[in-house]
Amino acid sequence: MSIPVAASLFFGGLIVTVSASIVLARELDRIGERLGFSEALLGIVTALGADGPEISSAVAAIVSGHNDTGVGVVVGSNVFNIAALLGLSAVIAGRVRIHRHGLVLNGVVAILVAVFGALLVVRWLPSWAALVLVLFVVVPYVVLSSLHTRRLERLPAPLREAVQEEQRDARRDDYAGPGGVYDVFVVVPALAGVIGGATAMVYSAQSFGDRWNVSDVIVGTLVLAALTGIPNVLAAIRLALHGRGAACVSESLNSNNANILVGLCIPALILGIGAPSGLERFSAAAMVGITVLAVALGYSGGGLTRREGALIIALYTAFAIVVASA
Repeated sequence: MSIPVAASLFFGGLIVTVSASIVLARELDRIGERLGFSEALLGIVTALGADGPEISSAVAAIVSGHNDTGVGVVVGSNVFNIAALLGLSAVIAGRVRIHRHGLVLNGVVAILVAVFGALLVVRWLPSWAALVLVLFVVVPYVVLSSLHTRRLERLPAPLREAVQEEQRDARRDDYAGPGGVYDVFVVVPALAGVIGGATAMVYSAQSFGDRWNVSDVIVGTLVLAALTGIPNVLAAIRLALHGRGAACVSESLNSNNANILVGLCIPALILGIGAPSGLERFSAAAMVGITVLAVALGYSGGGLTRREGALIIALYTAFAIVVASA
């Protein structure tokens, strides 16, 4: 593939997948509104829609036989999401405020999922076990997020307060309105755009990597991971600027959970992901470490300050330098 063709395919795929993911997130939001989803569950659904480019790129890479690229997209995206969705948002907005009860609920789930994903990456867990463990954590979290006021009253007080804070902070300052039949039909071409655009990006990026002798891990962990996270970054910064810190945190952590579940565990179970490289082991450890750090900083100060956001960005920069120089 020539450089002009690869470049056209890459940037065309980027434009298509980002645009389609924005449409997909909005349509899923409208459909969830029609189905009566709670605010927190709507946040999870729309985060999944915005996460389409990252998941599709990872799956496309693994399906095409570039396992290191696929693993790199998931792990790199999760590290990038913490740095950009939380760190950059805190730097731009000045502070990302978070209620501690809701953060504990989100944070514990995200840390556990990150640990299980990392254990799968380094092959200390078989793919089936990693999938079962991630589902064991994520499914109850989604069920809790879907509960409405009356059912919440039956929960123990600490858990009830955590879910209530999560749902209250997920309330949006924009309103997409309830969807209809039209929105259901729009989801299909939007999803096709996300998958098609992401596939084009993977193949063209792989072509550049082969031409310039860049490893699959670097292509996935740094290039594709950062570019496919653009929709989530824009949404997170908007939430932080509007004072909706908990929603910003939730989007970041839920995006990471979706990456590991759909972009890593399921493809690994079906297709396998091969033996880990040293760089993959390092990236997996970095993913867990930066997730734990972000949750700890948010809990200790009731949110992330500009200084703490800058620290997270600096750690991501160091991570990127290590990966790029390996």
